[in-house]
Amino acid sequence: MYKIFIDGHAGTTGLQIHQRLQDRTDIELLGINDADRKNADVRKQVIETADVVILCLPDQAAIESVQLAQAGTVPNKTKKVRFIDASTAHRTHPDWVYGLPEGTRSQRSKIASAQLVSNPGCYPTGFLLPVMPLVEQNLLNSSALITISALSGYSGGGRSMMEKYEQRAEKQPGKNPADLWYSRPYGLQLAHKHIPEMKHFARLDHSPLFLPSVGHFAQGMLVSAGLFKGFFSETVSPQKIFDIIASAYEHESCINVYGPNDESQLADGFLDPQTNNDTNSLDIFVFGNEEQILLISRFDNLGKGAAGAAIQNLNLMLGTPELEGLDLRDQKGSASVAGNPQLRAGQSS
Repeated sequence: MYKIFIDGHAGTTGLQIHQRLQDRTDIELLGINDADRKNADVRKQVIETADVVILCLPDQAAIESVQLAQAGTVPNKTKKVRFIDASTAHRTHPDWVYGLPEGTRSQRSKIASAQLVSNPGCYPTGFLLPVMPLVEQNLLNSSALITISALSGYSGGGRSMMEKYEQRAEKQPGKNPADLWYSRPYGLQLAHKHIPEMKHFARLDHSPLFLPSVGHFAQGMLVSAGLFKGFFSETVSPQKIFDIIASAYEHESCINVYGPNDESQLADGFLDPQTNNDTNSLDIFVFGNEEQILLISRFDNLGKGAAGAAIQNLNLMLGTPELEGLDLRDQKGSASVAGNPQLRAGQSS
């Protein structure tokens, strides 16, 4: 039985991971008393006992946890402790493997054998998955000046933001949604912590201009990237972009790619960011014409964007079925058993 320690289990991502792992018979979840959460000696002992530690901490605390493990070893323990870090501390660090299994053809094997895995950010996941096949084909120029916009449920801001939104709703029942912070852009200094990750793995010369927003709903996410024809090394069309992305993810259970300008998922012309909630599914949409291409990802910011991604990486590291304990969305929009996907690339639901 594998021993797993969630360091930071009381946070939003940590709680989600715990819920997905607690009933598994192949895993023992190691715990720590609340009084000892900041006791370095106690944490070090628990960390060194674990096979894998999942870090759900602020950046500096995540760095300190890794340092605790590296400060010494448990007698008679032959294997080093392995880490999955859900913070931004190590996402572009050369000694850490980027935990996006679908990112490149060799990524799964790298994750499976890695000691140190950095869990992707939710926003970068939504940007990189549609873009990376274009990068791999040398179709997207590294000099492209890309603008990214995104909308996330307020759970992406952690427990404190969730409390603010939920308390505001409780105090103002019956109010117009606009009075409940319906959508609020932030990160207006254009220095969001996820930008270096986006730039690095999309192999861009320039940081993308990234504008995130928080909506008045708990979970769900849309990430959009606008691309002009001058960004490409050859003439493109929505069909060509779709063909490349669909081919890249044809056999990926978690990723559904919809055909060019496919409006089957729109409700009265609108795209619902919450459709994939509580699953590890991610939808990619390709809209546009020969002048402009719009790529949109839709997924659960706490699923494929955080906790689900961590468990997918954990399964790879343990050698268990990759989607064990995770759900996918079936053709009717409800959860299906992982490993039996109902949607394939290019197939509309």
